[in-house]
Amino acid sequence: MIQHFQYKSMFENKQLPGWMFSFYFSGTKYQGNYHKDGKIEWTGATPPADKEDTLKKQLHELMLFHVYD
Repeated sequence: MIQHFQYKSMFENKQLPGWMFSFYFSGTKYQGNYHKDGKIEWTGATPPADKEDTLKKQLHELMLFHVYD
């Protein structure tokens, strides 16, 4: 489960799409960029391969809820 999810716009002009995010999962902090096309680019630690798809789905849901609502 994702904990302590945070995001902020990449650009001062908030009309431009693109967000930086961070969250904790199993005691590890993950950071990355969420692009307007839904692409996720990890900028810190990369999640384990067996958990990455699940985390990406959860991240997409959180971004849809917070950004596109």
